[in-house]
Amino acid sequence: MAMKMMWQDPFSFVFVLFSLVGAQDPTHDADGGGSDYLRREHSLVKPYTGTGMDIPLWDFAGSTVVSNDYVRLTPDRQSKQGHLWNQVPNSMHHWEVRLSFMVHGSGRSLFGDGFAIWYARDRMQFGNVFGNADKFSGLGIFLDTYSNFDGDHAHLHPYVSGMINNGSINYDHDHDGTHGQLAGCSASFRNADYQSHISISYYMGTISVYTRVGTETDWKNCFNVDGVTLPTGYYFGFTAATGDLADNHDILAVKTYELFPAGEQDKDTEADLGAALPAAKHQESPRDHIDPVKPARKSSIALYLLIIVGVLVLGLVGVGVWYYKKQQERQRKRFF
Repeated sequence: MAMKMMWQDPFSFVFVLFSLVGAQDPTHDADGGGSDYLRREHSLVKPYTGTGMDIPLWDFAGSTVVSNDYVRLTPDRQSKQGHLWNQVPNSMHHWEVRLSFMVHGSGRSLFGDGFAIWYARDRMQFGNVFGNADKFSGLGIFLDTYSNFDGDHAHLHPYVSGMINNGSINYDHDHDGTHGQLAGCSASFRNADYQSHISISYYMGTISVYTRVGTETDWKNCFNVDGVTLPTGYYFGFTAATGDLADNHDILAVKTYELFPAGEQDKDTEADLGAALPAAKHQESPRDHIDPVKPARKSSIALYLLIIVGVLVLGLVGVGVWYYKKQQERQRKRFF
């Protein structure tokens, strides 16, 4: 009878199937024989909407639109910001978020800016950090497609990086967040032929990020950073932004798992996490922002010098032509 009712309600069937399959597909098992459990209240799969255009347990705003196939944070148009935030505060001490996404657009050499995955205290706050407010409190994972730095990086874009903030640090967008990052890696997810995936886990004080781009079948480790403290009670969210450059930033699926370490945990320590401040022992120290010397100014100076030299050369050529004509006239007068 239950099976018959499930088939008569396709939404329930897909929901249950997603729960069973997702729970059996962990990205990486917890060390020491731990386990995981899919948390549906923090997850999002097709069909995204309920009875209306709302997404159950999720809020969206800005340029975000919901279709049958994706939640698009921004279209391939300039000056857009989109948000997608979970309504339920997180109560898990150890967790993993796995995101399926696509970033694509018509630009071949110029495109941007990218999107961010958040575990933050404040939600639905618009700003200049991939559409979210600066000086956030929590964890930000940035998938940056365009290099804003006026110089050479030691890495290629698109670039995946992480940052822990207690609400007091500015994200240095002009240096692509490298001042104050946890760590990072390059990942060529833009305009991939198929959807890409990223896994972010917080387990026993360690942030681990893995990527699987396009047709890749194996997860690649981006970075692991230990000595991290993240409170409970924060929210999972996704934001994206475009400026003078643009791209489509599409969320396809979100699966969030609670991770269970093997053995007994210190319950007193876990109980204190709600009042803790986000912190990281191993994070690049923030530096004061210093505007770089603009190459455009150097080019202008060189152009002015080139113009002056050109004028001098033309003047000398003119004098030479005048002198030659005078000499020719003198020769003709002497001949006659």
